[in-house]
Amino acid sequence: MSALAPVDPLRLTTANHAPIHPAGDYVLYWMHSARRPGYNFALQQAAAMACQLQVGLVVFEPLVCDEPYASLRFHHFVLQGMRDNQQAFATMPILYYPWLETKAGEWNDLLSRLAHKACLVITDRFPTTPVDSRVKTVANSLPVQLQTVDSNGLLPLQLVERDYPTAYAFRRFLQKVLPAFLNQHPLADPLQGLTLPQPKLPAELLRRYPIADPHALLRPGALDALPIDHRIKPVGVEGGAKAAGERLLDFLCDDLAGYDLQRNQPDSDRTSRLAPYLHFGHLSVHEIFSRLAEAEGWHAGRLALETSGRRSGWWGMSSTAEAFLDELVTWRELAYAFCARTPDYSSYESLPTWAQHSLNHHADDLRPVLYSPAQFEEAATHDPLWNAAQRQLREDGRIHGYLRMLWGKKILEWSLTPQLALNTMLDLNDRYALDGRNPNSYSGIGWCLGRFDRAWGPEREIFGKIRYMSSENTARKVSVKKYLQRYSGQKSLF
Repeated sequence: MSALAPVDPLRLTTANHAPIHPAGDYVLYWMHSARRPGYNFALQQAAAMACQLQVGLVVFEPLVCDEPYASLRFHHFVLQGMRDNQQAFATMPILYYPWLETKAGEWNDLLSRLAHKACLVITDRFPTTPVDSRVKTVANSLPVQLQTVDSNGLLPLQLVERDYPTAYAFRRFLQKVLPAFLNQHPLADPLQGLTLPQPKLPAELLRRYPIADPHALLRPGALDALPIDHRIKPVGVEGGAKAAGERLLDFLCDDLAGYDLQRNQPDSDRTSRLAPYLHFGHLSVHEIFSRLAEAEGWHAGRLALETSGRRSGWWGMSSTAEAFLDELVTWRELAYAFCARTPDYSSYESLPTWAQHSLNHHADDLRPVLYSPAQFEEAATHDPLWNAAQRQLREDGRIHGYLRMLWGKKILEWSLTPQLALNTMLDLNDRYALDGRNPNSYSGIGWCLGRFDRAWGPEREIFGKIRYMSSENTARKVSVKKYLQRYSGQKSLF
């Protein structure tokens, strides 16, 4: 039987005290956050353990209906990924088990049944409370060992041992420790060349919990009976590893060239648009980095010796590539590390002390106008640019990155309290955004209220020392005419 090295112990956590059962029938990989067949440390660890124990490998990918904000939009996106995984795994020496939950709570029973036949269970680590709570609950009930594997970023989450108040402070830390991990990537195809026994599952179990057919479930009306939100419709963005790879190639070939100068321009929209694929695990940050480095002809010898925390110049890549890496690595991994260390990461109380004091001091300031959560959701404000951003969120499942900052700032200005503003931002983003419910989106929303930022002056009504933005200034700084026409049907008023 082929051998495969286990992953770095820094990425591995044993989540319970149960033993490994060598006499089990297979290794079970519970795939829920890294939903891809390659560049996946968890899949690599599962394959390595199957080789070590000389048993088969079952990849169990459930799509459950009791996730917070479960909707047609998110189910459709995940099913497109399952379709790609089914095709990719068809020729590999494993049993791929895609499964659709039709009644809340079924997943727990099925996972338990699968685990009772397993040597051990391996799953993804993802630092958000719903996922973490689900994994902890399962860990305490399993009869075999549960290992969680961190595939989230270039740097293992376990290495971040303290909080960093700003991106600059975190960047200095990254520049000191990251070089040792830049060549430690998960395998592009961890199952290539392996010879594993073909696992079999009990016929009774498969009758009760049949393997899903993603192709059939993507047909119109196939999900009508599910207890999920049917108001939030699928968008035009295709999900899955195949579409993710195509979008990455398009970005590197076409949009990266103007990224540093044009990414804040809504009309040109030269952003990466990779966030949904990263969130649902259809694409790995390691694959993005590898392909970017290849395109740049980069090697680790080009890293700067100075670790001053500067945004540009450290990587030894082009200015466009370095601007993108600051978003992909610095800001994204800062957000993941923060959520991993802060269980209440989305709460008002988790904001910096200075930001809470300033917002509380101005909590009674007179608001120019107040809108209800329903009015925000319906894009029914007086501001055409804000309405356009909210319509983009509803229609496309995203807001252009620069306008998402304005979107959050105006919700603060038009809400009765900063706490209510935060709740509105979180609800709208988690409900509609394809990259919602993600550490990076929680970080971006928190930034609107001072997270990872500094106090600004002059002190203003409502905002206090929080960085201020207005629609008028935004429209002067960036081009929004085409954006307004697309998402509001109105010509620019600025």
